[in-house]
Amino acid sequence: MMQVFRRLAIEGGARIMEIYESDDFEVRAKSDASPVTAADEAADALISAGLRAAFPDTLLVTEEQAATHAARAQAFIIVDPLDGTREFIHRRGDFTVNIAYVEDGVPLRGVVYAPARGRLFLTDAAGRSVEETGALDPARPGPARPISVGRPDNDALVVVASKSHRDQATDAYISRYRVADSAAAGSSLKFCLVATGEADLYPRLGRTMEWDTAAGHAVLAGAGGQVVRFDDHRPLTYGKPGYENPFFIAHAPGVALIRG
Repeated sequence: MMQVFRRLAIEGGARIMEIYESDDFEVRAKSDASPVTAADEAADALISAGLRAAFPDTLLVTEEQAATHAARAQAFIIVDPLDGTREFIHRRGDFTVNIAYVEDGVPLRGVVYAPARGRLFLTDAAGRSVEETGALDPARPGPARPISVGRPDNDALVVVASKSHRDQATDAYISRYRVADSAAAGSSLKFCLVATGEADLYPRLGRTMEWDTAAGHAVLAGAGGQVVRFDDHRPLTYGKPGYENPFFIAHAPGVALIRG
């Protein structure tokens, strides 16, 4: 499964970069007013075709195909072919390809590929997370280093938050911690920064969908991290009605979480 996920993420990323590096591209609004580009659609077509061919008996849920959003299954694959469309549109580079496998509400496997950053994070066959380096050839896996969350100092936390969706409520919540440094990042890269120990805490007080988070959640979990609901700090689960998430907090163990 992870060989297929990895290959399709890299191939989808290459399709995205062809459009990203072009002189211009059209931006349209979907029914929920969120933006969509030809890159979202091209990557989705490639990835969806590949996944359906490889796993014909597994439910596929993908952001760009509304018909898949009503389906339910105990186990499913969930895809955001271009997470961080606003970052893509503004050519800021912080966008990702997300592919995850979920079973019994838990994202067990995932790949997060940031093609403009040249960073590829994925879980291995045992569910442990690595960052692959090198050429990132879709046909041939390269060197990979295990990643793991850091050991947070609650008197000097490193916090990462959304680049495009940060608001006053998020800033107010972050201000309740003792923060040594903070950063802004787009897309599911925020999960990966916690997974590598580059950040300790990522709170999200805004609307997200499961395809936005499942792959990053799997990578963070495979690196020893956790994702919990903002309201009661119970684990964030998947397969919810409409595939919509509540507010959540992604963190390294040891962070003294504050209730909202």
